[in-house]
Amino acid sequence: MSDDRAYIKSGRNTIIHKEKKLDLVIVNGETHPKIQVTVNGLIPFKDELPRNRREAKERYLEIVNIGSADIFGEVKRLLFIQSLDGREYKVDYSKIGTKLFVRIHQDSYM
Repeated sequence: MSDDRAYIKSGRNTIIHKEKKLDLVIVNGETHPKIQVTVNGLIPFKDELPRNRREAKERYLEIVNIGSADIFGEVKRLLFIQSLDGREYKVDYSKIGTKLFVRIHQDSYM
């Protein structure tokens, strides 16, 4: 993994957002909803994904494909995301469509 990424991979299922000027778009397989990690927390990503990395940079986004070999290598059912707002979020893909899909795991991890 190169140093120009806007995130850090930690452990088996944690992504840490580290750069304010870029938002992360978490892609966990084709069927799961996409999540945008912003400075202020997590929101659903409703737009179309950028076609390439250059187009993503123009939109101030970085695509994080969880199933790719350089991230985790498989689609995850449970994912933890540490955002720049000081919170750690738990994303449980087995609870899509409920209020437990995305919730605050730790209010302040710093």
